[in-house]
Amino acid sequence: MKKVNKIYINGEFVTPHGTETFDLINPAINVKIGEVILADEIDTRKAISAAKEAFKTFSQTTVSERIHYLEKLKITVEKKEQDLINIMIEEYGGTRQFATMSNQNTGSWFESMIEVLRNFEFKRNINSSTVQLQPVGVVGIITPWNASNSSVTSKVVTAIAAGCTVVIKPSEMSSLQTQILMEAFHDAGLPKGVINFVTGLGNVVGTELTNNPDVAKISFTGSTAVGKLIAKNAVDTMKRVTLELGGKSPNIILDDADLNQVIPMAVYGAYMNSGQACIAPTRLLVSQDKLDEANAIAKSVAEKIVIGLPENEETNVGPMVSIKQFERVQNYIKIGIEEGATLLVGGLGKPEGLEAGNFVKPTIFTNVKNEMRIAQEEIFGPVLSIIPYKDEEDAVRIANDTPYGLAAYISSSDNERAERVASRIDAGRVCINGFRHDPMVPFGGFKQSGIGREYGEFGLQPYLETKAILK
Repeated sequence: MKKVNKIYINGEFVTPHGTETFDLINPAINVKIGEVILADEIDTRKAISAAKEAFKTFSQTTVSERIHYLEKLKITVEKKEQDLINIMIEEYGGTRQFATMSNQNTGSWFESMIEVLRNFEFKRNINSSTVQLQPVGVVGIITPWNASNSSVTSKVVTAIAAGCTVVIKPSEMSSLQTQILMEAFHDAGLPKGVINFVTGLGNVVGTELTNNPDVAKISFTGSTAVGKLIAKNAVDTMKRVTLELGGKSPNIILDDADLNQVIPMAVYGAYMNSGQACIAPTRLLVSQDKLDEANAIAKSVAEKIVIGLPENEETNVGPMVSIKQFERVQNYIKIGIEEGATLLVGGLGKPEGLEAGNFVKPTIFTNVKNEMRIAQEEIFGPVLSIIPYKDEEDAVRIANDTPYGLAAYISSSDNERAERVASRIDAGRVCINGFRHDPMVPFGGFKQSGIGREYGEFGLQPYLETKAILK
């Protein structure tokens, strides 16, 4: 059994002051594989103090120095790639397909931010005045369990690029992944106190980060409910916040799209990361005239989805991260049935032969009405809702009829038409004819999907304060 008994403060691996422990469970077999000692408020204050002291000098570093640090971090993190893949499969239950893709893309966070830094103007002239963009201060980074390494890395590189120092609170459920990432960051040899890791509970470490006056900004990825609490608490000390929250993303299949091409892609997209993805297109909007054809294709595809042990190369859908998450998804499947949606495939219970783990049958509901809870609430599991629409106007209305606005997807044989529809969708990212990711392009949500943007130049700006010098 693995033990995680160190946190990382001021350039050193230290034993936490906290004494509470948390069990780490392999979700594919529900067997304890490790134990972590959780940090507490005192540990968090020490980390904040170290970051505050380091900020005095790190905030004065040059662009070339920050690029150098990012290049070193890229090298040390990429050296741990295979270790990060393996432990993500074991600890989180991420499929080998997803874990490999996620960790192989890690280098792009460094490369994209280095490119931004080379072209970004931290000092600009307006008339006879000078406008300076300077680092905001100590940043509290709070990340979720569903994409731990990617989330931590993307936020850290942005903070470093801005000249900020950080205190990271990763999910306690990702402690084994965090340990490897801590070692990689340490190996990069950045100045002491610039990067600190404090693994603990959200209501302990997260609350201290949010309330502590020496933290200037919170960058949080997670649920909308927790994001609201962070925003409420952060206002007392006027912290800047970047919140990347939940989603219920629409996938609009316009009536001119080739269903045999786009429906399979839509089903696999909804099940990305075993359905535990905030950007997953879990509302599939199909023309009423083509609903039967879409249903038949979707059912055929879903029945071929490979659900199984996450370490297997061919597995498409692995387990839910915990028993709690499994039960949450089961409850939503039950709600869908009770609401009167048509169960096309999947349903309640575990797949045969996988009873030991937190496995959910890949599920599709059709004839879903958009006001149903399964269409309005984020399920975070492999559950897809097919919603019929009357015409293009109706499709846009349904797509926007949600409290969320993180991502959206549109398929059409006419790119101009797709772009026209995309311009009317209330979402921070809209992908046309496929699933795309660009680390230079801003990411974040409308409405209750968040505040602010991440990635690239648009992600860098919220880590900076604007100062005007008039002369």
